[in-house]
Amino acid sequence: MKEERGKGKGATVLATLRSRISDGEYRPGFTLPLQRALADEFDVSRDTIQRVLEELKTEGWIESRQGSGSRVIATPPIHVRARPDVPSARVALGPFVDRAFAQSAVELDVFTLTSESLDTHIRVQADAIRKQHIPAPERIMLRILQPSDSIELPYPRARASAGSDVDVAKLDRILQARLREITRRHTSSLRDALRNLRTDGLVEHVDVTVREVPVVPTHKLYLRRGVEGLIGPYKIVERAILMDDDTEIDAWDVLGLGSPLTRHVHDEGDPNATGSVFMQSWQDWFDSYWRRYDLF
Repeated sequence: MKEERGKGKGATVLATLRSRISDGEYRPGFTLPLQRALADEFDVSRDTIQRVLEELKTEGWIESRQGSGSRVIATPPIHVRARPDVPSARVALGPFVDRAFAQSAVELDVFTLTSESLDTHIRVQADAIRKQHIPAPERIMLRILQPSDSIELPYPRARASAGSDVDVAKLDRILQARLREITRRHTSSLRDALRNLRTDGLVEHVDVTVREVPVVPTHKLYLRRGVEGLIGPYKIVERAILMDDDTEIDAWDVLGLGSPLTRHVHDEGDPNATGSVFMQSWQDWFDSYWRRYDLF
């Protein structure tokens, strides 16, 4: 039966569709294939496809309308270049990373929960360098702050109705372990993508360092030192989290993928300008944590 053959494939389908949107195969405004077509492509049941599409909708990648299917509403992928001289109130991570890799020296400081969004864009840039679609930078330096495994995060957390016999503590442990694994997987992925550029002689200097801090992220932060920065909140939502075995856990969670980011640009002619103050204060914040937890 297709339901049995599809068992455990929901997470794979979800990751594949996310990647197609991030990489620009499915652009904003694109209508996804019908559920029946997706079920046939991935050899899973339509129930699995429906759960995956609901997850994508919750994360802000798509919108669904009765009779109209599911349409991509995510921000443009990384290879769609934005005008770097025009600040925008609400922006995407892709063009920011694009601008960083257009420089001879790539310097990025990042504070994030899982690095899932960053991993997607870093791998696209690494692939573009390999295919000579963009010039290889002379140097890449990436510093990442992430929450330590030693702290207990307030999310994701299982939700249970009053009087339910659900073992909430057990589900919490499962959800937290899932989050830690997502973090490890994406951090390792982006680190390998960049270090392999050095190993293969494509980029002379590559330095990727990750430090753990005993801090619960309420926001994600991306900085190009002295140039520009992005910041965006993690919003707490109620949602069903799709597990690797295709089961679902009702939970309180935070959304990172698709969350709104605001851009601030340093004004070299005015240190008191809003963008300049933002860049200086948040760079100081990042550097202070980086120094404090050097040996954590």
